This record gives sequence, C-alpha cells and structure tokens, in this order.
Amino acid sequence: MEFLIEFKDKLYETFIVDDRWKELTNGLKTTLLITFLAVLMGMVLGFLVAIVRSTHDKTGKLKLLNVISKVYLTVIRGTPVVVQLLVFYFVIFATVDINKILVAVIAFGLNSGAYVAEIVRSGIMSIDNGQFEAGASLGLSYPKIMMFIILPQAFKNVLPSLANECIVLLKETSVAGYIAIQDLTKGGDIIRSATYEAFLPLIAVALIYLVMVMILTSLVTKLERRLGKNDRN
Repeated sequence: MEFLIEFKDKLYETFIVDDRWKELTNGLKTTLLITFLAVLMGMVLGFLVAIVRSTHDKTGKLKLLNVISKVYLTVIRGTPVVVQLLVFYFVIFATVDINKILVAVIAFGLNSGAYVAEIVRSGIMSIDNGQFEAGASLGLSYPKIMMFIILPQAFKNVLPSLANECIVLLKETSVAGYIAIQDLTKGGDIIRSATYEAFLPLIAVALIYLVMVMILTSLVTKLERRLGKNDRN
C-alpha cells in the first residue's frame, strides 16, 4: 500500500506539478513535425536518386549524376545519423541564422533519402525488362515508360519497405536533442532534470515511442495484407 502511495506521489510530482506533462506533449508535436517533413523530403530525394541510378544501370546514361548519387549514398549510409545532424548544425549552418527544426529536417531527410533510394532502385530493377520493351514498342519515350509503367509497379512492390523506413526515421529523430531541439526525448530529459527522477519520464518517453511504432507497424501489416490480396486477385 505504501508503495502505491509513493508511486502516486512520484507520478504527481513528475508529470502534474508545473504542468510538466506538457514537456512531453510539446516534444511529441516537434517529433512528429520533424518526422513528417523529413519523410516527405526523403521520399522525393530517394525517388530521384533511384531513377538516376536505375537509368544509368539500364541505359548507361546520366554518368555524372550517377557518380554524384553514389558518393551521396556512400557518405550518408556510411556515417551515423547523429554525426550528420551535428555536422549540419555546427559546421554547415554554423554561420547561418536558421531554425533548428529545419536543420533537423534537412539532416534526417537526407539520411532517409539514401535508404529510400536503394529501396526504390531495387523495386525498379526487379521489374522485368519486357515492361520496358513493351513500352518502347508502343512508342513511349524512356521517361514516360519510367513514369507510367515502371514506377507504379515498383512503388507497389516496395511500399511496405518504404513504410518500415518511416518507422525507422521516427525513432532516429530521438537524437534531435543533440542540437537543443525540444523533441519528445528532450522533453523527458527536461522533466528528469527538474525532478531528479529518471525512471518515470524516460519510461513515459519509451512508451510513447512504442505506441507510435506499434500503430505504424499495424498499419504496415494491414497494407501488406491488402497488397497481397490484390496480387492474388
């Protein structure tokens, strides 16, 4: 009984006093904003890089863009995302008055774009060459074949993988606090600093991430099942 009373008192002091729970809700909003914008940027950049890489693989064209894309993929995929975030904030944008959230979006978007590019490229390369030949026989140019025949099929094939990349990105944004952004993780750390109680705020942050990931995972599972039914039909 004393344990429950003590636990209740700790809950009150950790989250209710001074409306400390708002640190988590405000941080959650920031986390979701960064994730959403970074996902959009990563998807656009990833598709562009994937098209460049696959076009070079199939036609030998776009050599310079392919080299730039390969360097981009090598650097981004070969270095930790937290290091990339710090480089962008403390080096690239060190002398520029720029919003920290925008820096985070750029860093996470570029990081996600590299992985999206490889996912989409694998989807494009998995499409049978007969699809390209069929499009060419209809008099379609390569860009039109890619846009109207190849990409829709590739997108359908890799959609579950892209959704999983969104889940990974959501969790990766937890390091945004390294550049003093008050995201969800930083909100829990602020509460910990104010109460000298680490367990409850950190567990609360972990549970919020867990719930979000479980929801997204459930949506991805439903998406995979629906796509599987469509393929069978």
